[in-house]
Amino acid sequence: MKNCCLALLLIIGTTLTASAQKWQAGSFTDSKGIRQTGFINPNPKGKSPVKEEAFIEYKLDDKMNPIKLSAGELRSFTIGRDSFVVAHAPGNTMWAGKEFDFVRVVLNEEIKLYTGKGAGKSGGFGIRPGLSGGFGMDSGGYGGVGGGVGISLGGNGNGDRQKIAYYFGANTAEMMMLTPINFNDIMSDIMGDEPEVVNLIQQNKFNLNNIDKLIEYFNKVKTSHQQQ
Repeated sequence: MKNCCLALLLIIGTTLTASAQKWQAGSFTDSKGIRQTGFINPNPKGKSPVKEEAFIEYKLDDKMNPIKLSAGELRSFTIGRDSFVVAHAPGNTMWAGKEFDFVRVVLNEEIKLYTGKGAGKSGGFGIRPGLSGGFGMDSGGYGGVGGGVGISLGGNGNGDRQKIAYYFGANTAEMMMLTPINFNDIMSDIMGDEPEVVNLIQQNKFNLNNIDKLIEYFNKVKTSHQQQ
């Protein structure tokens, strides 16, 4: 009987935790530039209000009924330290997302680094969300950035997880995929203000498999120089 009660409490606790993680404090900026704070569900179930557009759910507080916001209505949204911007499907590269979708801003430099939907279920480059609050490995994929919110970028709420890939560009309109072939050149350009980091990249100390370590190191070096 004691074991049954413990098991029941564990199930209830797990359910409450999952429910709490569904809604996270954040904000969004609409297409007119108006910012609104509240709570955001970045991976809602059901159909999007606009075909071929990803969407999020928003509520001001627990008393408010959630409203759906399609990507076309938004410029960006944030959850904690993570920022997501609206992107159109990039041309001439693999993309499994909607025509208008969200990409996460990993590095907000002159040339930006994003994560977004990759090749989808059929394989190719990409990573999928992990279960520990960061991004994990997928078969045939590459390592990802830890410390993220751990959401499924563009999952439809029905367990259909898409692979996630890295993209780069001055903005989302110019996004192109980061690959093993262009990795050294692109990451050196993005991190060009930190020569010691670039030197390690050019020595092949980093690649798509450990890009999370590269980003962590770059941010650490950049922060140390800003504090001087």
